[in-house]
Amino acid sequence: MAGDISAGREIHVAVAVIIRAGRVLIARRPHHVHQGGLLEFPGGKVEPGETVHRALVREIAEETGLKVPEGTLEPVIGIRHDYGDKRVFLDVWRTTEAEGDAEGREGQPLDWIMPEEMRDEDFPAANRPIIRALRLPPTLAITGGIESVDQGCEQLATALERRPSSLVVLRAPSLEAGEYRQLAASVMPRCERAGAGLVVHGAPAMFQEVPEAAGLHLPWREAERLSSRPVPDGVWLGVSCHNSGQIAHAVRLGADYVTLGPVKPTATHPEAAGIGWRAFRDSVSAAPLPVYGLGGLGPGDVLKARQEGGQGIAGIRFWWPET
Repeated sequence: MAGDISAGREIHVAVAVIIRAGRVLIARRPHHVHQGGLLEFPGGKVEPGETVHRALVREIAEETGLKVPEGTLEPVIGIRHDYGDKRVFLDVWRTTEAEGDAEGREGQPLDWIMPEEMRDEDFPAANRPIIRALRLPPTLAITGGIESVDQGCEQLATALERRPSSLVVLRAPSLEAGEYRQLAASVMPRCERAGAGLVVHGAPAMFQEVPEAAGLHLPWREAERLSSRPVPDGVWLGVSCHNSGQIAHAVRLGADYVTLGPVKPTATHPEAAGIGWRAFRDSVSAAPLPVYGLGGLGPGDVLKARQEGGQGIAGIRFWWPET
């Protein structure tokens, strides 16, 4: 992606996330080009009349010598970004099936790094949502139906054993603030042993009470009151959204991901029509951050959500044990 980008119209850029053994191929941009010296994911401009898949196959071969079977490409995220002098649409796809040995055929240094090793400041600003998408899981687990601390501890243990998850939103609106803090403190060690980050749910004050949490998930009623990011960089910030306007507000807050829904009618609110996959896709296409589909979805919908440009699915019933 090292070629310069002309100012003016939006430039369609195909971006490849090439993964081997959990590591991602990155390159360093030449110092003489736009955003020179920063790290980037391989790729380049989509030429007139060219599909994004063909552009990726061509660019990866030209830049790295790797052969990418077109049918192995899966969508990651689409990002529109205005640099002021440049406007780009990053069309990001991943593959784990690239063939050959990577080499910097344009003189650019290459490296394979873990997503956890990627630092925002080392990449162009437009690339940062890609980092979020690579670190976030395809399913976001949300707790439900917690009426007491003991019950919550037992249910969470069962849920993590039955269907492990790397990120769990601890939602327990029936508990008082003190009980919620007690629950979070009680389940934190179990989540850590299970390799699951625990995200607290509620107002920003809740994260201040549990600062060792992996992040904060804001209900919309809390998010709409804010004008800036309420938690430090380096921890997750999620927002529950129901339309594109709310997603835009979450972006202004510096959210790392959002949930969007309900996509389908839910068992708890069967009378409420979901927004459907088309509206989900339309909202996601304008969102410069990972979006989880929420509402009436299960693990079987992950592929559909990703095909529509989402990060995956979020929910309660697909993993939380019934009382």
